[in-house]
Amino acid sequence: MTDPHAKSTELAYLTIDELWGRLDARQLTSAELVDSLLERVRAIDGPDTAVALNAIAALAEDASEVARERDEERAYGQIRGPLHGIPVLIKDNIEALGLPGLAGSTSLLGRPTRDAPLVTRLRNAGAIVLGSTNLSQWANIRSPRSTSGYSSSGGLVGNPWALDRSAGGSSSGSGAAVAAGLTPIAVGTETDGSIVCPSSVNGVVGLKPTVGAVSTTYVVPISDSQDSPGPMARCVEDVAILYGVLSATKPGAVTTPRFAVATNWRTGNPQSDQLFDDVVSEMKHRGLQLSDRELGQPGEQENNDELTVMLAELVDNMSTYLSDRPGEGVSSLADVIAYEDEHRDIEQVYFGHEFFTQAMFTGGKAGETYSEARKRNLAWAHDACLTPGLKDVDVLIAPAYGPSWKSDLPVGAHPGPASCATMPPAIAGWPILCLPIGLVQDLPVGLAIIGPPQSEWTLLEAARLIEALIATRSPLPRPFWNQPRRG
Repeated sequence: MTDPHAKSTELAYLTIDELWGRLDARQLTSAELVDSLLERVRAIDGPDTAVALNAIAALAEDASEVARERDEERAYGQIRGPLHGIPVLIKDNIEALGLPGLAGSTSLLGRPTRDAPLVTRLRNAGAIVLGSTNLSQWANIRSPRSTSGYSSSGGLVGNPWALDRSAGGSSSGSGAAVAAGLTPIAVGTETDGSIVCPSSVNGVVGLKPTVGAVSTTYVVPISDSQDSPGPMARCVEDVAILYGVLSATKPGAVTTPRFAVATNWRTGNPQSDQLFDDVVSEMKHRGLQLSDRELGQPGEQENNDELTVMLAELVDNMSTYLSDRPGEGVSSLADVIAYEDEHRDIEQVYFGHEFFTQAMFTGGKAGETYSEARKRNLAWAHDACLTPGLKDVDVLIAPAYGPSWKSDLPVGAHPGPASCATMPPAIAGWPILCLPIGLVQDLPVGLAIIGPPQSEWTLLEAARLIEALIATRSPLPRPFWNQPRRG
């Protein structure tokens, strides 16, 4: 299937640098760009369209008006920042004035929103907030049976490469929207894998920064030790520009990074792992420094500890957030559980909230299990994985995810092939970047790049090197929009 709305394709896939060139040359206005993208959204995203991508949760009513304001400012040389006149989408668990900020839940309908500090940074840099993106409800912390990309308020996000396959989670709408050309850039959030996964399966670049590098204020929380908003785009340079705005940082002097390869962190999908090995071989052929490392892998204890930590932090963080949010409604995790039970026909059509119920029994961070679980988890992440993995090198690389799996709402979650690469940096709060490296059976797969705290600009430099290498081998095409099929 060709692009379902080819009329807007040219503008839809331009980079920030290309858009700036046209804007400066008066070959394009931000108003024209926004109107084109809104037309594209109306043509392929809504439930009544032929594609019904469902990547968009809501559109900002003032997007066209703001675009005209940015055009007027540009005409008078009043450039706000590096995103002046550039549209951006934000995940629906991030508050922004004029957008619902539901985290996918109907329990927050009608509650007023504020501009999260990260949204203020975007606006101050000249960005046009185009709208918000659908997500895995409550950022995928609700049920072990949840289907990635599904929310009660927004439905199921499709993958533009193959519409019956998952767009990943929980930043599914952000990943799908970027891949589908609905926006040049988007913001997601990650607790463990929620930027990396949708970046990998949608074939885009995503960066989960060091925890604390980007503000989480007015972002619907899970874990204060692991949550981090981050940039998503179709190329490394655009992610770097967006990260610079979100974090208010600039790159220092960056040298060619030294790489280590996590040789035993595999997805289990033979073609994906072979593609990663081919990239590593090409990196060595090009003279890059790589060393092999065999690192720790999570067992039952490590997985249980991470879940315990996330659920205990969820109880405290969610209740604090909800009680502070303007308007009337749910003010604690217990209130959310009660609401979802009362509105079971809307909120629990396909799966329940087992994790929410488990969270209530943890007693929060003051509970008996939290402290020891957190200590064990951190010790494993640091001592078995990150410290030996990054000894005498700058970054650690591994396969991220294999090709996307089929979404299956009636049955529930079908975890796709994945390495454990997201888990150690998630637990430690360290940065991780996902870069698309090619296709397996016409579906994109990605590579993970991990570094120590505050090493985002080094990760971005490493990603630039690999991106350039891949571009000479086999550049990623645009999505195929394959219709649902057997197999």
